Amino acid sequence: STFPQHLLPIFFFLYLLMYLFTLLGNLLIMATIWSERSLHTPMYLFLCALSISEILFTVAVTPRMLVDMLSTHHSITFVACASQMFFSFTFGFTHSFLLMIMGYDCYVGNCHPLCYNVLMGTQGCASLMFWSWAGGSVMGMMVTLIVFHLTFCGSNMIHHFACYVLPLLKLSCGRETSSVTLGVILVCVTALMGCLFLIFLSYVFIVATILRIPSAEGRHKTFSTCVSHLTVVVVHYGFASIIYLKPKGPHSMDSNTLMATTYTVFTPFLSPIIFSLRNRELKNAIKKMRLQKTLSCELLTNSLEVRNYDRRAEIMICPHKAVVRAQVCENTYTP
Repeated sequence: STFPQHLLPIFFFLYLLMYLFTLLGNLLIMATIWSERSLHTPMYLFLCALSISEILFTVAVTPRMLVDMLSTHHSITFVACASQMFFSFTFGFTHSFLLMIMGYDCYVGNCHPLCYNVLMGTQGCASLMFWSWAGGSVMGMMVTLIVFHLTFCGSNMIHHFACYVLPLLKLSCGRETSSVTLGVILVCVTALMGCLFLIFLSYVFIVATILRIPSAEGRHKTFSTCVSHLTVVVVHYGFASIIYLKPKGPHSMDSNTLMATTYTVFTPFLSPIIFSLRNRELKNAIKKMRLQKTLSCELLTNSLEVRNYDRRAEIMICPHKAVVRAQVCENTYTP
């Protein structure tokens, strides 16, 4: 990348903090859902899968990007570049498919509550989960094979911090380059816009159902179950729209690189914050788990203090026994 070198340490520090918080936040969500039996429901199962996809997406892109920011040797092999693109597309599309499924889960829970246990049973959830990961893998493999099937000639410098598809397509040459570029854009946009359309359709029915509830408290309680998911969807697609749909200026290469890189790190960073703060059940479960750990630490400390006190009392009451024990230990010791 041609990004100003004197700014790299600053962005390295910011991206490193967001990367670590993304890992810790998503791991905390997964541990809370795993330990709290009341959260063993389809919605939180999908949330756990969403956290896994965000961790894997972040691990696939961010560590290499952080290393390259401070390294003087900015290079990546052909195979490593293809692998990074495959995994980033796989986990990125899986993330979008899981958001779509979570929207469907909200729709069934609010619009068809009597059929929820049938539609979102164990087999149904497993099928939805499988097809989300399978669909993401297929999309990642398809886009990667299409891009790396092209012929690359001329400059081999990617004007970016990672192997993003558009900077790579600019390095390709041949008659099929323009058609492949258009095909990749259409495939990606169709898949993402299809997910967004189905999420939007789900919330149209959810809002229509909420408006039929007579009490304001009932409407608020029903809508609050989907607020965190809706916020993540708005952040995910809103940032993507700002970055990829804004007009390209004549000197916008560095700004586009910075915005795309920030989107890659910042969006997974926001998701655990949103779900932790906007989801009441998850927030209460996290507080409960912290309280249990604090109590267990206090009980362990008190237990150790009692044991030490009992030991000191035994030595004070029976000092001859302590001497005998020490002598026995010395006699049985063999160097």
